[in-house]
This record gives sequence, structure tokens and C-alpha cells, in this order.
Amino acid sequence: MKKIFFVVFLAVFTLSNFAFAQDALVLYRNGRNMEQAGLMDNANSYYSQSVSVCKNELLLNDKNIESYVVMCWALFRLKRYDEVVANSVKALKINPNEYRIIENLGETYFYLDRYSESLRNLERYVDALPNGDRAATAYFFMGEIYRIEGKNHHADIAYSHAVKKEPSIALWWYRLGIAREKAGNPEKAKEAYKKALALKPSFHEAEQALSRLG
Repeated sequence: MKKIFFVVFLAVFTLSNFAFAQDALVLYRNGRNMEQAGLMDNANSYYSQSVSVCKNELLLNDKNIESYVVMCWALFRLKRYDEVVANSVKALKINPNEYRIIENLGETYFYLDRYSESLRNLERYVDALPNGDRAATAYFFMGEIYRIEGKNHHADIAYSHAVKKEPSIALWWYRLGIAREKAGNPEKAKEAYKKALALKPSFHEAEQALSRLG
């Protein structure tokens, strides 16, 4: 009887943890939908609720990696970057190879201007999951770091990977054009700028860049 009770308790406890994480994920996704619609107040409200749900769950089970993942995503959207770092460190002690945390941490370090740490985490992510959900974004941020550091050939390679995986973002093509132009490759830069304009005809910076290159 005690064994049966323990099994039932464990099942209920596990399902409870899963429900918390799912509720937090739904709230997070609602926030993303609001953000994409330009409704930032609503988005931030959903993100904050998601964080609260995750924190409550972690009071019950501080080893629940799913709650850490969703909480760090929501904290990132709220731009509470220091909290992302602190909670990511805790999560990686539970699972050092939780690549959802690793990639998010890479983006977080970028916004904290900690570029070497950002690059290390982003590279670790794409090395482990070259076709992962966030691989294109990881490559874009790698390109941003290389561009900022003046490593334009490296930036060209990273941005090229990004647009190959996700070819529909005008900004990424524009950044690729900048890297190629600064690397002394104007013809390839034109190709990238033209692609940016095709995706976004109102992209004035890309139009100006084409005019500049003649």
C-alpha cells in the first residue's frame, strides 16, 4: 500500500510540475504574440506572469529544468539580463548541456556587451545543434559581434549562415551587405543589399548603400 501511495504521489507531483511549466510556456507564447503585434504592455504582462509561475514551481522543485528554460526566456524578453545570467548559471548546474539555456545566455551576454562570453555560448550552441531552432539567430548574433569587433570576413561567414537558414529577414541581408562592403567585396555587398530591398522596399539604409556603391 505504501508503495502504491508513493507511486501515485510521484505521478501527481510530476504532472503538477509539468502543468506549471506548460502554463508558463503558454503565458510566454502569449507574450510573444503580443510583442509581435506591437502591444508591449500586454506582452510584458504575460512575460511577468510567466516568470511568476516558474518561480512558484521552482519553490516546489528547484531542479525543474523546464521552468528555468521558460523563466530565462521570459526574463530575456523583459530585458532583465542580470537575472537571466543568474538563473542560467543555476540551470546549467542541473544540466550543463541544456542548449536552450546556452543559446539564450549567448544572446543575453550580447546585450550586456560581454561579447567573448556571448560568442562562446553561441558557438557552443551551433556546434551542438547546427540545425537547432535558434541556429539562424545564433549565427546572426555571431555576425553582429564580429561586425562590431571589425572582423568583417568572419561577420560575412556568420551572416551568410544566418540568411541561408532564415532568408526572409531584411535586416540580416543588410548586415551581410555591410560586412561584405567593409571586407572589400562590393559586388557581393550589392547582392545582399538588393535582397534586403526586395524583402523590404522601404528599407532606406539598403537603398542608400546601393546608391553609394553605384
